[in-house]
Amino acid sequence: MKKLGLGIIGAGSIGRVHIENLVERIPKAEVIGIADARANEIKNWAEKLGIDTVTQEPLELIHNPRVEAIVISSPGGTHPEFIIESAKAGKHVFCEKPIGYNLFEIKKALDEVQRAGIKLQVGFNRRFDRNFSKVHEFIETGKLGDIFTINIVSRDPEPPSVEAAKISGGIFMDTTIHDFDMARFLKGNNPVQVYTVGRCLINPKYCEIGDYDTVVSILTFEDGSICTIDNSLKSIYGYDQRVEVFGAKGGVIVFNERPTNAVIRDESGTHIDNPLFFFRERYKDSYLTEMENFISCILEDKEPMVTGLDGLWATVLAIASSKSANEKRPVKIAEIL
Repeated sequence: MKKLGLGIIGAGSIGRVHIENLVERIPKAEVIGIADARANEIKNWAEKLGIDTVTQEPLELIHNPRVEAIVISSPGGTHPEFIIESAKAGKHVFCEKPIGYNLFEIKKALDEVQRAGIKLQVGFNRRFDRNFSKVHEFIETGKLGDIFTINIVSRDPEPPSVEAAKISGGIFMDTTIHDFDMARFLKGNNPVQVYTVGRCLINPKYCEIGDYDTVVSILTFEDGSICTIDNSLKSIYGYDQRVEVFGAKGGVIVFNERPTNAVIRDESGTHIDNPLFFFRERYKDSYLTEMENFISCILEDKEPMVTGLDGLWATVLAIASSKSANEKRPVKIAEIL
């Protein structure tokens, strides 16, 4: 059986999810090596997974002749550079979100991808979630008719440290960016305007670094339809991930995934499990499915389901939302592109 050789750049939280899936659950993949600034700290963990090459130098992996594809899960600001270097070396790329923070750098990377003729998939794993995929199917097949409104709720169980927020790109690039992509995925086209209100209701220190911990965004599409996105960095009852789509012929709702669906009723009330705690638990299957999709796209010469253009548009919406929240006004997407 043909195995695809992969190099992984970045072995933080999400990087480890991808590495473990590739090693333990995807027979057609072989992880050749890992590049991470903490190479000495992760070496023993990598060796237990059968990965011998662990380096601090990403270019060492990119130019390794056994590596056919690169998985980029390093900090977001490094992504365009690594995409460019991988494309120049003729290596296919899976890039975690965001594809980058700077539109000029992103466009430069996408130009290099096109010149090299490699495949680029961006890590918007929620498109591969069975629930959201079903909603997309209902919309695509016309079961809901013309779409009037989309409501997305995305609340984390605990906020990142202020120090982590400084390097993550903030709430729009790190958290809401998934919801921006989901809005485009479900609606099937691009918003023309964003209006976002941002607040620091959990920790005022986020505002001190120019960020927010609570935001609500309204996306307006060309046909007048509307999408609302409700984000919070702290939900005491767990990872709150819900979507509702309402159209001319009906509506569909995705509720939270829970450890069990048992409902207990007694004299004190009705009780149900809280949602699964965080992204590793809630989206475990979708992380595996998106990586399987990436591998099959390369081995079978197919186009990825999530492209570089999707990554670019999500960043455009993140920039527009930040501008809207900061300037307290609606922002036309034409102002950003």
